[in-house]
Amino acid sequence: MKTIILAGGVGTRLWPLSREYYPKQFIPMEGESLFQRTCKRAQKFSKNNEIYVVTNEIHRYLVANQMDDLGCTVPADHILAEPEQKNTLPAIAWAMQQIKKADKNATAVVFPSDHLLGEKAVGQISAAEPLAQKYLVTFGVRPTSPHTGYGYIRPGKAVAGGCAVEEFKEKPDEKTATEYVKKGYLWNSGIFLLSVPVFFEELKKYQPRLAAAFAGTAVPEYPKLDSISIDYGLLEPSKKVAVVPLDTEWNDLGTFKAIYEVRPHDAEGNAGEAEYLSAKDNYVNAPGKRVGLIGVDNLVVVDTADALLICDNRHTEQVKELVGRYNKQNDPVTLFHRQVHRPWGAYTVLEDSEHYKIKRLTVKPGRKLSLQLHHHRSEHWVVVSGTAEVELNGETKLLRQGESTFVKSGVRHRLENPGVIPLEIIEVQLGEYLEEDDIVRFEDEYGRK
Repeated sequence: MKTIILAGGVGTRLWPLSREYYPKQFIPMEGESLFQRTCKRAQKFSKNNEIYVVTNEIHRYLVANQMDDLGCTVPADHILAEPEQKNTLPAIAWAMQQIKKADKNATAVVFPSDHLLGEKAVGQISAAEPLAQKYLVTFGVRPTSPHTGYGYIRPGKAVAGGCAVEEFKEKPDEKTATEYVKKGYLWNSGIFLLSVPVFFEELKKYQPRLAAAFAGTAVPEYPKLDSISIDYGLLEPSKKVAVVPLDTEWNDLGTFKAIYEVRPHDAEGNAGEAEYLSAKDNYVNAPGKRVGLIGVDNLVVVDTADALLICDNRHTEQVKELVGRYNKQNDPVTLFHRQVHRPWGAYTVLEDSEHYKIKRLTVKPGRKLSLQLHHHRSEHWVVVSGTAEVELNGETKLLRQGESTFVKSGVRHRLENPGVIPLEIIEVQLGEYLEEDDIVRFEDEYGRK
């Protein structure tokens, strides 16, 4: 069995934890990110060279780095980086096209990269493989409550191993959700099991434009593709859709309310590290800070280095609207954390002013930055730990802990970590323009321009 991991979301409802360039699926949670947990799950179905990841171009190296850290390295051409988002159906179609090139009769399980899923699901999904030879298979979760944040599936007549799907339902209000639960509807998990023949047969029938775009082996022109979800574009019109109930823990962690629900609570229903006095049903995420809540209920408090969110736990869906307001102001707080990840490691902005900027660079062992120059700034590098190999206008030298060098504007330069431990550098930038687009690259092993 093959595995497709969908890792293209940006998780706007989890701002300020989730940012466009470092969304929720890649954020470490109790040691590992949700994406890494999904990769481990994929390894229970597939060998590493049978795993495909569909992501955004800006997340290509986040995907590769996090998979490498797990020892789940996949072929480079199995990381499918979309030049622009076109929703789930084109993403799945691209991965299925690549799978078809290797095995025209293959079956693939499709996982979102940002969900929690119990271990029992592995056997239940595997057992549904015969069903996928006749149907597009989706998996429904038995509701534990009348949840208004999930879509629902109405199961119909029994088929071998599952039920035919009668209807898909959008997120309901609480009264309607209560009725759905009473009638035996299932939560729509967003997990699918698809065989290559059935998938492309149904795609050709109901989305002929997309089917034609992915009929060959070449990557289609993404700007010309229709943007549509697999639910709207294929599952709702198709007459060959079956649902298999999953009897296991599941949560899409789409909002802070969802995260609150899966966190340990104290006797008053509070979750997160804080001191609570006359307070109940609150969620706090403020690592490294002492937080006290007094006389408040149902609050979400999320603090990062550059942003603070405080909202009522019953209004966490509106965080997406707040992000929209910042986007209209072209505020980069929705794009980046203070720590920005790069293919070679990461940098953290420690201080930022009009004519100077101070960063901490972390370069992974064996990695190097591009050969580049800047027109408007100079840089002073100080080695905090590790060994740096520095190239300045073609001349190379080693710098060790406590040593430094100065890079004038207009000088071709490159930084590399030749050691076996991470290289930590303090970089002081000086100049009249300090933004990231003042980079002229000459060589880059990651294909950046």
